[in-house]
Amino acid sequence: MALSASQARGPSADKADDLTMSDTEFQRVANRVSDMAGIVLESHKRQMIVSRLSRRLRAREFNDLTTYLDHLDSGKDQAELQEFLNTLTTNLTSFFREHHHFTHFENHVLTPFKTQQREKLRVWSAGCSSGEEPYSIALSALETLGRIPRDFKILATDLDTKMIDRGRSAVYPTERVAGIDTRYGRHLKKQPGGETVKLPQAVQEAVSFRQLNLLQPWPMSGPFDVIFCRNVMIYFNAQTKAQLIDRFAQLLVPGGFLYLGHSESILGEHALLSNKGETTYQRVTR
Repeated sequence: MALSASQARGPSADKADDLTMSDTEFQRVANRVSDMAGIVLESHKRQMIVSRLSRRLRAREFNDLTTYLDHLDSGKDQAELQEFLNTLTTNLTSFFREHHHFTHFENHVLTPFKTQQREKLRVWSAGCSSGEEPYSIALSALETLGRIPRDFKILATDLDTKMIDRGRSAVYPTERVAGIDTRYGRHLKKQPGGETVKLPQAVQEAVSFRQLNLLQPWPMSGPFDVIFCRNVMIYFNAQTKAQLIDRFAQLLVPGGFLYLGHSESILGEHALLSNKGETTYQRVTR
């Protein structure tokens, strides 16, 4: 006898599909995300949270959200704690997003770098998502410098382990790169079938992907010539944002640049950073 779809999944799957969230459960979820990653979950995102968590409950065969949260609170399943964060992390990105930053990067970092005939340059893409940002940085270097220097290194970090794995693959659907300028696009390698493209080996080798929670201790000591942290701090409260900006500034070389997202400008003056316009900041040299 053939089983219906609901019978095949079993009772736990049905309950996960009909997941509801009480005020207490929402607060538990919000508190955990805030404690683990500093992300502020607003109440208007409640339905999105329910939709995403229902998939985790279905995958792990939990009947209700309270039981699932109790399981997380036990601290015995670190892998599921990471999956919980992965599930609730938003990863909206694209190649050469906010292109004015890359124009500034090419004119004020890469061109002087080429003129000075240097080899060493350190860039950090903090909150790199699935890799489009760090690879855009590397493509800018390849196009502006004509090659990727031996000691040109890009650190790409993100909270979401699945995004890190996707970035490491260096393969993207063709539509993800359809809109980028041909001077960058000419370096991409179309894969068999034509549905995906792959970044060239030199670009891949310039980028090192690492999982990192920005609120926890940072294993790297820098210094960095450039830090990109864009559309990440919009999820943090003002205090956390200010603390992160201070930490970024301290890791920049004098004269180094910090690029923030379009809605993440620094309000007022900063002791270590000067405003260069369009959410671009430079570490003071004095």
